[in-house]
Amino acid sequence: MKKVAFIKRSNGKHWVGDGFPVRNIFSYSDIAAEMSPFLLMDYAGPVNFPPTNKKLGVGQHPHRGFETVTIVYRGGVAHQDSSGGGGSIGPGDVQWMTAASGVLHEEFHSPEFAATGGDFEMVQLWVNLPAQDKMSAPGYQGILNHDIPEIALPNAAGSLRLIAGEYDNLRGPARTFTPMNVWDVRAKAKGEIEFNLPAGHTCALFVLEGKLTVSQAHTVNSAELVVMDRAESRLVITAEQTTTFLVLSGEPINEPIVGQGPFVMNSRQEIIQAVEDYRHGRFGVIENSIN
Repeated sequence: MKKVAFIKRSNGKHWVGDGFPVRNIFSYSDIAAEMSPFLLMDYAGPVNFPPTNKKLGVGQHPHRGFETVTIVYRGGVAHQDSSGGGGSIGPGDVQWMTAASGVLHEEFHSPEFAATGGDFEMVQLWVNLPAQDKMSAPGYQGILNHDIPEIALPNAAGSLRLIAGEYDNLRGPARTFTPMNVWDVRAKAKGEIEFNLPAGHTCALFVLEGKLTVSQAHTVNSAELVVMDRAESRLVITAEQTTTFLVLSGEPINEPIVGQGPFVMNSRQEIIQAVEDYRHGRFGVIENSIN
């Protein structure tokens, strides 16, 4: 059975633009090696926004060297980028943007959500790319709720939404550069769950709402990340109450991580080049900015 390595709590709260009040759970500057291939997690909300006709969010900004994954639980997000990707996503939907060689993008509350207001909650992950793929072409995957398989867990313990990777001989819709699993789980109170994950891979659980007991000994509460030891494959979980949590697992990318703001590469020289390319307009243009 997998053992708990440590439990990670938020690095603190801050606003991303004027639309996303986030708690940074981890980043490439603290536990990058332990969480590889995952670089960063921001947890936005839960928070209530009143109706507005303003564009709330964050305007054009660059990325290079990784992917951003946005999972919406409540509310809505509109996205547009210089690769031509974009659209609005709502509860249950996922936006998987490959920045790779470089994109500009913008993210705001979706017009539909802004008009009505209400509760807002989302998770954004940054997923690293191996060196051989960091300068590949950018791309965008808009993955809607109905495209994500929802699988009943054994013993009526709850359900699992298969965003990326494999579970029970099924594959999630997200295309990834390296092997990984991103599972969105809803566990019933007192539900006991066992997962088998590849030994040697990173494995972590993030609790959005509720409470888990992991490895029959460690309590994990809302807005906490539990990182497991990479040895063994059997993961044992008990939901102490109705609980929503993410399972993140993946093959570590054992390469240097050098980050500066929105750029994550393998060397300082590559960061300098990214800044230079951005300043000289080499990340493209957003043709259809969000209204």
